Amino acid sequence: MARVTVEGTDIVVRLSPREKLAARRRAVRVPVAALREVRVEPDWWRALRGRRGRGLWIPDRLLVGTRLLPDGRDFAAVKPGTPVVCVEFRRDAPFARLAVSDPDPERAVRELRPYVPADLLG
Repeated sequence: MARVTVEGTDIVVRLSPREKLAARRRAVRVPVAALREVRVEPDWWRALRGRRGRGLWIPDRLLVGTRLLPDGRDFAAVKPGTPVVCVEFRRDAPFARLAVSDPDPERAVRELRPYVPADLLG
């Protein structure tokens, strides 16, 4: 199962071997400076938006890859039936949102929360 962490100046999604094959990439990296918001979405399907792009989409089993939006793209590594860490970014980031079924979503949010700009915290 994928994990969301901070490594240096990047937010990194580490993928499992099966997810790497499905997504055709080893990991996803986005600069921490692009972070806008982080939260846990309890309903996995609400974390997905846009239409499917490159990746593997097996309904009710595994969703890994890009989601295409009119003005950008998201990256998803979602296992249906699990909570999802949603990480939102500024427009200039490589992805608008990361949606990841991290095995410990609350840990991921705690790790990322200090990097959310103070003026965006509620």
